[in-house]
Amino acid sequence: MTFSIRFWGVRGSIAAPGPETAGVGGNTSCVEVTCGASRFILDSGTGIRPLGDALMKQGPVDATLLLSHHHWDHIQGLPFFTPIYLPTTKLTVVGPQTDRLSNIDVLEHQMSSPVFPVRLEELPCSLETREVMAGDLLELGGARIRVSKGNHPGGSLAYRIEYAGRSVVYATDTEHYSCVDPALRDLALGADVLIYDSQYTPAEYRGEQGPSKVGWGHSTYEDGAKLAHAAEVGRYVLFHHDPRRTDAGVAELEERAQSLFAGSVAAREGLVLSLPARAVAA
Repeated sequence: MTFSIRFWGVRGSIAAPGPETAGVGGNTSCVEVTCGASRFILDSGTGIRPLGDALMKQGPVDATLLLSHHHWDHIQGLPFFTPIYLPTTKLTVVGPQTDRLSNIDVLEHQMSSPVFPVRLEELPCSLETREVMAGDLLELGGARIRVSKGNHPGGSLAYRIEYAGRSVVYATDTEHYSCVDPALRDLALGADVLIYDSQYTPAEYRGEQGPSKVGWGHSTYEDGAKLAHAAEVGRYVLFHHDPRRTDAGVAELEERAQSLFAGSVAAREGLVLSLPARAVAA
């Protein structure tokens, strides 16, 4: 039973192409999680475009897209996900329930004139949407998915995917403030892999280098390491890199994080983490 995690987009806020970011990659958030025959896609930033190109070589696509929230860098790639233009594709979009807009409202808005030439209702694929909120528990494709909340302007969701005795937590676009967020600690407790928003250094976050980032809904590698220790996870993956962070800068933060939590690694496009199945007690 295969449980693998592949990173297709690892940047935050806006795509960052160029020679100084080519090693880590410049695409915005998109992570593919394969649980046996089931495929989950965490966010649809610009990284979902190359994912779509890869899936086109594998036959009909049947996937579930889990959206953390509706900010542009987490949904902007979906109109360029080639499989949605095929009638053989089945895509279920799961995302936050809000007071103002549903997932379908958001997707229709970004695929409408004058923003985009193809309307959502014109897509030939089978498209379903589902709203979820913190505390929900989903059983999809043989996997168990827990939903929690993040701390981000407008709200965000964090997900824990469990399959074959293994687990991965995706918690981007959130911050801890003065202490480790107890909700995220509970969600991540004992997880094999924690993917966590690590956009800033502590100095950048506090405003010692540029404007203060407190309240912006993003975190630091230092807080990520604290959460990793508190939740006793196996690996901590630094994610949602600042678009100004060069390859050398990401490597430096990775080294700093490793000094705080040995199982730290910086997300890079193409990084694959494979988790062998573990026997589950009856």
